[in-house]
Amino acid sequence: MKLAALKKLCASYAGARERLHADPSNVLAYSVGDKSFAYFKTSEPERWRFSIRVTPARFLELTDMPGVKPARYMGRFHWVTIVAVEQFPEEYLRELLEYSYQKALSGLTKKKREEVLMGDGD
Repeated sequence: MKLAALKKLCASYAGARERLHADPSNVLAYSVGDKSFAYFKTSEPERWRFSIRVTPARFLELTDMPGVKPARYMGRFHWVTIVAVEQFPEEYLRELLEYSYQKALSGLTKKKREEVLMGDGD
């Protein structure tokens, strides 16, 4: 999947917000409510590496694959970093992203989740 298409997909989820964090973190983060579900590193040498949250079982599976590693600082929470999204299977990436979004959405309060799903959330 091309980077532009992946960014567009991340932004298309209900209630998704895109926020660019400058120095020192240098990340382009996607969140719903106050919960992040995906981010890109925006500085070298890790520019455009993509990180998402996965299930514990998928974490073990994915970190055994070449080009996928535990996300820095977030690996203990089952976040992985995909080094080259263009080379990663597109359907699998969509499935993983959907899980990450749903996990973030489920972490919101019931009221906030309903606002997001009804289109009233920011």
